[in-house]
Amino acid sequence: MSMEIILIVVFVAATLLGYKLINAVPSLLHTPLMSGMNALSGITLLGIIAVTALSDSVAGRLAGLVGIIAATINVVAGFGVTDRMLRMFRGEQQHQENGQ
Repeated sequence: MSMEIILIVVFVAATLLGYKLINAVPSLLHTPLMSGMNALSGITLLGIIAVTALSDSVAGRLAGLVGIIAATINVVAGFGVTDRMLRMFRGEQQHQENGQ
């Protein structure tokens, strides 16, 4: 079996497993887990940049560009959700401190 087919099979298996795992997580845990995954998304972004820089083919660089864009969107959106979640908790805490 060629290396490309093995990589595609691993990608498909990881996608299906990830989908199954995310669906099993209760709604209350989605936001805290997303904020924790921001660090891993940042590491993924650094890895994609490194691999794209070492790519010899145009197709590899284009695939790397798509990966960089997707990972950047993931990191920015994750920080946005985390900030929103923290503002909700701060608002509740300040509300309690004011005696209301």
